[in-house]
Amino acid sequence: MTTIRDVAKAAGVSVATVSRVLNETGYVHEDTKKSVTAAIEKLNYSPNEVARSLYKRKSKLIGLLLPDITNPFFPLLARGVEDELRLHDFRLIFGNTDENPEKEKDYIQTFQQNNVIGMISMTNQLSKTTYQDLSIPVVFLDRTSSSLPSVYADGKEGGRIAAMEMIQRGSKRITLIKGPSHIQTAQDRFQGSLEVLSASEVDFYVMSTSSFSFEEAEKWAKELFKKYGDTDGVIASNDIVATAVLHEALRLEKSIPHDLQIIGFDDIPHSSLLFPPLSTIRQPAYEMGTEAAKLLMKLMKNNQMKEKSVQLPVMFIERSTTRKGEGHV
Repeated sequence: MTTIRDVAKAAGVSVATVSRVLNETGYVHEDTKKSVTAAIEKLNYSPNEVARSLYKRKSKLIGLLLPDITNPFFPLLARGVEDELRLHDFRLIFGNTDENPEKEKDYIQTFQQNNVIGMISMTNQLSKTTYQDLSIPVVFLDRTSSSLPSVYADGKEGGRIAAMEMIQRGSKRITLIKGPSHIQTAQDRFQGSLEVLSASEVDFYVMSTSSFSFEEAEKWAKELFKKYGDTDGVIASNDIVATAVLHEALRLEKSIPHDLQIIGFDDIPHSSLLFPPLSTIRQPAYEMGTEAAKLLMKLMKNNQMKEKSVQLPVMFIERSTTRKGEGHV
């Protein structure tokens, strides 16, 4: 690995001179600066961001907490965050918590030790005071908070849309899968669907779940068809759960969507590649990520904002796990 001493030797200057060029401190002759810059490029030298930030008291590092990096939805959010922050010369440190409070706490400490100047969190297993007590700005992404800035999609409206589409397309015995109770956005989409189903004339069942993992979803899918074998429509808590339901339905030789309709939530990339392709509620994941990054940068600049929460719209994506509704050819 190239060091600052290698750069100094190649440029024929002292380590202190290279340091002044990197940190833009003190006077350095223009010709010397060009020599140092040329050596940096030739040797492909990357300065230690943490060391530079400690020296300059000005970090460019942002912490990003993800709840489950194996869920394709969260990398989509992260990509939006990263792309927006890189436009402004910030860099990310990632942490994957697995929805584990101890891992979440450990990563927050790691971020602080690495001198991050802001944090975006897609998980909030810890109490809100943990984040409020931090000395840096924090934005929640795909999570809601009454006291801290947050960016999220309109899950309640998404739940309503899913239920209305399922009813419109002819399902009479619908199973509504309730997502993890500790995640407010999951409860919002559940409440939206529940609101519509309760006001309708269809029969429906509610099945509670405790996570979004595919391994758990496979168990719940088997349980669903054992408990509610006559169900002809499933509103899943997310696309991963919907995928598990689809796999189990096909194993049971159910005809999709004739015997059973399925609607997911998120519109992760693989949803369109399933067979049959999954109908779902699309959350604008990438845009949510960019909005969270923009919100955090405003907070870091101490900008006063009237609205500290950003809610983005959702939409129904019709594919092949739902039948054509009224008015469709």
